[in-house]
Amino acid sequence: MDRRRLLQLGALGALGGCGSNPYLENPETIKLQQENEKHQFETTGEVYNWKLALFVPLGFEIWGPGVQRFAENARILSRGQLNISVKGAGEIVPSMQIFDAVKDGDIEMGHAASYFWDGKDPNLRASVYYTSVPFGMTATGTYAWLNAGGGQELWDEMYAPFNLKPLPLGNTGVQAGGWFRKPIKTIEDLQGIKMRMPGLGGKVLTRAGGIAQTLPGQEIYLALESGRIDATEWIGPYHDFKRGFQAVAPYYYTGGWHEPGSVLELLINKKKWDALPQHLQYIINMACVEADRWMSLQWAKWDSEYYEKLKKDPKIHVADYPANIAKELKKFSDELKAEIRDSSDIAKRVHESYHGFQGLYQAYHNASELAFVRGRDA
Repeated sequence: MDRRRLLQLGALGALGGCGSNPYLENPETIKLQQENEKHQFETTGEVYNWKLALFVPLGFEIWGPGVQRFAENARILSRGQLNISVKGAGEIVPSMQIFDAVKDGDIEMGHAASYFWDGKDPNLRASVYYTSVPFGMTATGTYAWLNAGGGQELWDEMYAPFNLKPLPLGNTGVQAGGWFRKPIKTIEDLQGIKMRMPGLGGKVLTRAGGIAQTLPGQEIYLALESGRIDATEWIGPYHDFKRGFQAVAPYYYTGGWHEPGSVLELLINKKKWDALPQHLQYIINMACVEADRWMSLQWAKWDSEYYEKLKKDPKIHVADYPANIAKELKKFSDELKAEIRDSSDIAKRVHESYHGFQGLYQAYHNASELAFVRGRDA
């Protein structure tokens, strides 16, 4: 890679945190993209022009720019041999149809979260483990399981019958417990509560007597304002604040139990993946790693900044998620995960691999990082 291209990639990283939508709104970034588009590479092999469908709009903060960054990484590293056109939600396929569109080869790639697919097939029930598991591992532990504990191999095996190759691309970190119109103090306060919460967390809430709903981000505010729902979880302080949830649901609980380290998922059509030259497969992996890191660190930075905004607003009641409620919810979570474990052979192996690794990882995490934090903050 020549020095000019390295500088351009570095500039993309430096500009990534500016504004609410760095790729689409920052004039410097727009100019840089235009320069990139004009730059011609001397390719030495077949050129691959692929389409990638996003689950969210192209301008969705951090998520959209992060996937665009992945595509630009792949183009630069391949010297123009691999060109991935990123399209926002609904532009080429509806969000909830991404899995099937990639599987069937209508598009080469999609980007979403694996817990949206658990109802598609009995052999996909364990797909929820590849987004986040209630009371499970945070991002570091999850990535250690994926990369060093056999998690990726099981993910590949689970998705192979569906003609898909999955890779991690982005992590939101520990998500917040959510926004509530009224305070919650005991498990009884969740009885009958209508809450936007997808994935395994939503199923746990239902078992606790709540009514879980899956709503796209653009519908949440109006649903809260109208009383259609009583509470919502979303991502974290940055995205939540920008959506204005605090105006209609002022009780904010941090430290969510439901998604302690949510992995976002790159889906690749497996036949097209297998047909790629080995060096392009390697480039896609490396482009994922860099963009994943960028996205994760952006979330860490912006959530920290907006958490301070929330705490300083006298109209917002910020508190830790009640430990007594979380304790009760964990019982329902354990029951549900046991049912998933028993649903298929692949689910059993994913469950045992994940929780076996969590036990190993958590023991040392408690003795090292957690012990350090307790001592530091004593």
